[in-house]
Order: sequence, then C-alpha cells, then structure tokens
Amino acid sequence: MKLMREVRAAPAAVRTVAVVAEQRGEREERVAVRGVRGAVRVDLEEVFRRDYQLVVGVAARVLGSRDEAEDVAQEVFLSFGRTSVPAGQARGWLSVAAAHTALNLLRSGRRRASQEVSAAGADDAVVSDVADAVVTREERSRVRAALAGLPRKQAVSLVLRHSGLSYADVAAALGMSPGSVGTTVRRAESALRKELNRHASPH
Repeated sequence: MKLMREVRAAPAAVRTVAVVAEQRGEREERVAVRGVRGAVRVDLEEVFRRDYQLVVGVAARVLGSRDEAEDVAQEVFLSFGRTSVPAGQARGWLSVAAAHTALNLLRSGRRRASQEVSAAGADDAVVSDVADAVVTREERSRVRAALAGLPRKQAVSLVLRHSGLSYADVAAALGMSPGSVGTTVRRAESALRKELNRHASPH
C-alpha cells in the first residue's frame, strides 16, 4: 500500500510504530505516518517490541476493548518517541501513559459504540442466554463508569496493579513509596465497590 511504502522509507524505529497500523488498515497507517515525522529516538523499535503487549494490556483493562487499546498504544508510543525517558525506565512511563490516556478516553465519552472485548480473554466464554449477556455488559459499563470517577492516582494505581505490575513497579512508575501502593490500591478498590453499590439497582 502507498502509505506503508512511505513508512518503510522512514527510519527503522519509525517503521516499527506502524507495524500494528499496517495490520489494521489504511486509516491507522495514515495516523502513524503523520505522527512519526520528525525527530524520533533511536531505541523506539526495541522498546516498542518489548513493551507493546504491556501497554495494550493496561489500556484494555480500562477500556475493555482490544481495538481501542491498540489505538491508545499507538498514541502512547508516538508520545514516547518524542521523550528522553531512558529505555530502562520505559515500562513505568509507558504503563502510566497508557492508563492516563485510556482513562481520559473513558471519561471523555468519545468511545466507539462497538461491543467491548476483553484483552485478557476471560470474557470470551459463551454466555448461556441473551439476558446474561446484557447483564454482563451492564456490569462492565458500571465498573468502567465507577473507575472513571475515582481520583486519578487511585485509578491508575488500581489499573497498573491489576495489569500485573508489582508493588515496586507501580511505586516506581508513579513516584510513590512501595509501602503506600498497597494502601492506595485498597482505597481504590473500596471506593470502587462503594461507587458500584451506590448505583446498584435495588432488589
């Protein structure tokens, strides 16, 4: 395709950010080409290949959509390409950026109308009937609405922890003391349950 030929003429690190775009259609290719022109760090390709799945996983925890999470990942890596964050600290920076970007999208309401699909694969199980499917979708929507209403640090801490990052990794990524991460996550979980109970339908 013409757009991918344009990307292939760019440096290797730039081409890497467009790999997912090449697989997903011309619209994403165009976004990648526009975003990567100019100065791009030389280690972007290495970081992209190493941490892409992590970034998608963090975003998908918030959004519940693999497609939207991949859009977030593309935006995050393009932003990372313009930073001077050391490659050794990239995982923390990327994880936080993915969580913030996904939460911003969730709060803005500018999301796709497509059915949510979990990147973790847990939601791929066959539901028994239409009623179950509707209830499950409504519950997911309530959880994400409640997540969007949490204080930002609590929401990001909760997302990162449930994306598999250790307490030490979350602490390093957010500039917190390791001992405070558990407390922040527990408060986030408590606030999330409180918010869900507040909006629960009376029985």
